[in-house]
Amino acid sequence: MYAEERQQEIVRLARSNGRVDVATLAGTLQVTTETIRRDLTVLERAGVLRRVHGGAIPAERLGFEPALATRDSVLIHEKERIAAMALAEVPSEGSIILDAGSTTARLAEALPTDRELTVVVNSPVIATLLGSRPNLNVLLLGGRLRARTLATVEDWALRAIADLYVDVAFLGTNGCSVRRGLTTPDPAEASVKRAMIAAARRAVLLADHTKFGNDHFARFGSLTDLDLIVTDSAVEDRLAVEMESAGVRVVQA
Repeated sequence: MYAEERQQEIVRLARSNGRVDVATLAGTLQVTTETIRRDLTVLERAGVLRRVHGGAIPAERLGFEPALATRDSVLIHEKERIAAMALAEVPSEGSIILDAGSTTARLAEALPTDRELTVVVNSPVIATLLGSRPNLNVLLLGGRLRARTLATVEDWALRAIADLYVDVAFLGTNGCSVRRGLTTPDPAEASVKRAMIAAARRAVLLADHTKFGNDHFARFGSLTDLDLIVTDSAVEDRLAVEMESAGVRVVQA
């Protein structure tokens, strides 16, 4: 088992059981305790686990939300594959919304240069990335800038979205489950995401496999609000089947 595969299994076990301990992981994964401790250090730096005495717990159990720079540094290849597959949902012309986030930023990087598009964003990072592209009309939503995610939120953003109607909204999420739907730690960001869904003909969720089966504080939609979920090949088959049974198509990159 490669280190990345082992670390993904550690995260899965932590989220399933609520906690993992070093000795049990070493026995289960047939590696030394020193290897497990190094894995936990890597995962803590990535913002997905928090070290506790003798083991670790999932970051979301503490209400912890990794910063954008941290999230952008993990699962890079998975996010790039998701973005490449999501390109099929970008219209040949028209308008789209790109939600703030590390996976939607990958889609922004991959947008074709031969399409005339209006792109609405609530991320100064994505706006800067796209602003010099001559084929794009980039609209940056105003509002309070959240330091942790660099997303604009609250009334200025919501009032602008209320007057829009785009072809496709590409959304990110912190959690996605059949029972609770789409969730994120911050209510202000949840309100903006909810408004984005309402302002679009079609809603497409871009989310890597670590987001599924998890729930966070603020809910912004149900699976039936989505037209499509684009994820990576590491998502559990059981979860993919559950989501499709709930009425949303799932494709894996």
